Amino acid sequence: MFRQTAFGIALSALVLASGLTTVPVPNHSSANTSTRNKLLSLFSSQVAISTPTFKTTELEKSVFEEINRYRASKGLPKLTLNANITRQARIHSQNMAKGKTPFSHQGFERRVKAIPLRYNSAAENVAFNRGYSNPVDEAVTGWIKSPGHLKNLKGNYNLTGIGVATNNQGEVYLTQLFFRAR
Repeated sequence: MFRQTAFGIALSALVLASGLTTVPVPNHSSANTSTRNKLLSLFSSQVAISTPTFKTTELEKSVFEEINRYRASKGLPKLTLNANITRQARIHSQNMAKGKTPFSHQGFERRVKAIPLRYNSAAENVAFNRGYSNPVDEAVTGWIKSPGHLKNLKGNYNLTGIGVATNNQGEVYLTQLFFRAR
């Protein structure tokens, strides 16, 4: 899903569950029981489900490094990590992991406005995955393969913030915010 608003805000969402990109998030109220059971069956037949423990700050750093490597490979300038942007991205990922907000861009404009920064444009990529030993690779690869996400990754941005959160079900939520500061 990609949309552009009059304010120059771009949004993309991606669910990475065994390569599926348009399914409800399992174990959340938006997924009905039948769909959840089908997804869990699909997970168990294709991916060994476990609930690994990840150090989320290390995952955030890994996303940042992978995105900058990708941008450099395309001749694009590297992004600068911003603590205020990261804080908002992290809060959003934590809220999704805890079920306080659905896996979505809900509240994106509020997150952007909460960052004390003058900017020309902003964008957000979010990802969810479960059952992978390297959730960062899965998310970044999925974003690169998705036209809307790729547009954000390659966009004319100079600042970024990344937030990763996990929960007891082994789900990993990733949020990356992009800004073009004035």
